[in-house]
Amino acid sequence: MPLKILTVIGARPQFIKAATISRHIAHTDNMSEHIIHTGQHYDKNMSDIFFDELDIPTPNVNLEIGSGLHGEQTAKMLIGIEQEIIKQKPSCVLVYGDTNSTLAGALAAAKLNTPVCHIEAGLRSFNRRMPEEINRILTDHTSDTLFAPTKNAVIHLQKEGISSNNIVLSGDVMFDAAIYYSSKAETTSTIVEFHNLPKNDYILATVHRAENTDDRARLTRIIDELEILAQHTKVVMPIHPRTLKVLSDYNISTKNILFIEPTGYLDMIKLERSSKLIITDSGGIQKEAFFHKKLCITLRTETEWTELVDSGFNILFPPISENTKSLSDCVTNLTSTSKNVFSDTLYGDGHSAELILSEIRRRYC
Repeated sequence: MPLKILTVIGARPQFIKAATISRHIAHTDNMSEHIIHTGQHYDKNMSDIFFDELDIPTPNVNLEIGSGLHGEQTAKMLIGIEQEIIKQKPSCVLVYGDTNSTLAGALAAAKLNTPVCHIEAGLRSFNRRMPEEINRILTDHTSDTLFAPTKNAVIHLQKEGISSNNIVLSGDVMFDAAIYYSSKAETTSTIVEFHNLPKNDYILATVHRAENTDDRARLTRIIDELEILAQHTKVVMPIHPRTLKVLSDYNISTKNILFIEPTGYLDMIKLERSSKLIITDSGGIQKEAFFHKKLCITLRTETEWTELVDSGFNILFPPISENTKSLSDCVTNLTSTSKNVFSDTLYGDGHSAELILSEIRRRYC
């Protein structure tokens, strides 16, 4: 019996994860995919370029939702996704990660009694002030099959009462992507040379989370700390549109940080692999740093990727006024105390996509 998967995506990390799954679907008999792009990321450098360079099939539908308040955005997605599920009658609906697109896809499918498969299930930061945390929890408790990337994620789901029969330890499709696209990035990306960056001797920084960008004191602290680092080590920062806007609104200026345009995935891989250290508030980039054997400092009070902190490859820097430790001290401590022994087993074996599709076929064919 043919298996029809309806996939819901809408944000940069989901494009990368979906690329690994879609590539295998395209080469699997009796399996097809119908892709809905919610349009949550609508900037061309944050959307179209990923489809082009990762060879993701053109979405069958683009809802073009754009930005908005969480409730408004999710409600518009629900309407569009529900209509597509009714028309397509898929075997299951596949959602990724923890965005509003994730939650909308899961809710729309569950209301129509269509099985929901959640890739990257079981992550918890235990901070319910984060919209992503609410999306994770609700999606997990709405899903029929939960693909957990790590053992910690499995434990979180079990503690919340989700049946072990519904949980699959799959490994992380982002690790699949890092392995597959790294060689392509090395041969095609020229971003390091274009910006004349000293290989293995610059810091790559990214800031985009609302908890940092929408708080003037936090964002000022982050930029000030990065500016101090940039006096001695080159700091390059692909600038998220939201961050660029609030820097202007808050009249925050800098003279040493190198701001560059948002990058595609291959350029980002090249920047990560050629850097000395990564500083970020992104969940995905924390892992990418690890995949490329780079130490990382996370600009948050907590992380869903706790195994990276436990292993000593990542440390947290809460950018709050009560934190008297400097970012420079964190860099020194991390680089001097880390054993730089990177395990390849935390996130699977690089074949998570095949395992996930095999399990979906077994359950829903």
